[in-house]
Amino acid sequence: MFRIESKKIINIVGAVITKGEEILCAQRGNEKALTGLWEFPRGKFDQEELSQEALQREIQEEMHCTVKIGKQVEHTVCEYDFGVVHLTAFYCTLVVGIPLLTEHIPMKWLQPNELSQLEWAPADISAIEKLTSTYQSTK
Repeated sequence: MFRIESKKIINIVGAVITKGEEILCAQRGNEKALTGLWEFPRGKFDQEELSQEALQREIQEEMHCTVKIGKQVEHTVCEYDFGVVHLTAFYCTLVVGIPLLTEHIPMKWLQPNELSQLEWAPADISAIEKLTSTYQSTK
């Protein structure tokens, strides 16, 4: 008889922060799962919190800046050994401050056509493909 193990559901919101045509990319720190992979700045939220509220809070806590949240870029469900991640990414623009490194190693501002040069966390890949495709169709 087989036993199917249920995995923890992890709800995450991500910020596709833009500056002109560039997008902010952040590399995961050594103390985190998926060390060294790139991601959009993000954070966890629970069911009592709206995703946009959680994203505002997480960006303020982790990057010490404020963003204006725009439309949704993508929603991805990705299974890892530690759980099932539900990532919803939103376009964001900086309103106050400059992003600071507190939980990531480096950050880079890249053009959409440069995003595929980095090694991304699996949950971000669908958004990367969408951003790259959208950029190429406007050129």
